[in-house]
Amino acid sequence: MTEREIKDLLYAQVARIGKAVASPKRLELIELLAQAEKSVDQLAAEAEISIKLASAHLKELRQARLVETRREGKRVFYRLADRSVADFWVSIRSLAEAHLLELKDALTRMSEQTAELTPINRTQMLELARRGEVVVLDVRPETEFAAGHLPYALSMPLAEVRKRLAELPHDKPIVAYCRGPFCVMAREAVTLLNREGYRTTRIEDGVAEWRAQGLPVEEVL
Repeated sequence: MTEREIKDLLYAQVARIGKAVASPKRLELIELLAQAEKSVDQLAAEAEISIKLASAHLKELRQARLVETRREGKRVFYRLADRSVADFWVSIRSLAEAHLLELKDALTRMSEQTAELTPINRTQMLELARRGEVVVLDVRPETEFAAGHLPYALSMPLAEVRKRLAELPHDKPIVAYCRGPFCVMAREAVTLLNREGYRTTRIEDGVAEWRAQGLPVEEVL
């Protein structure tokens, strides 16, 4: 092989990753798998696509070695190949947020639809939570909480928030989070809780963002 042919081969191999993620739904599937291992039917339901289409997208991700599988009876479960895939998702999304005005506008519109307070930063939230001065609320499904959650967080899936209001104190601020900036669950929880008289804000981070910053994540053993 010539030097040029070798270089072309190297770039072609890296381009396999770009090709694999060149789909909005595949990116969404990566974000979902950054939360926890999930079956094909779970992924299809959460991404709001057919099982057949989810399987096709997952096949592309698997061929690029971005996801792995395991079988349990007739069900196939997918997980990210390793944590660097979640870090890649956070990086490419952050790059898009920094450079694409359309994305910035869309995120701004999402925030305007909720009566939330100004989000607080990571370090501030972690210290307040450590001192017990805020309640950190994880509104994702319990399986995702078990796979990894922010320190000091309380699991309260969005569907359960209204019926579990008695568990939340009125004398402390509440910080809600979910899967990251594109996730609406935390925003919906903030709107609901503020209407009920709680002092609620959100943090844009999900577990993937937290880990990408080298901050600690807890797991249910």
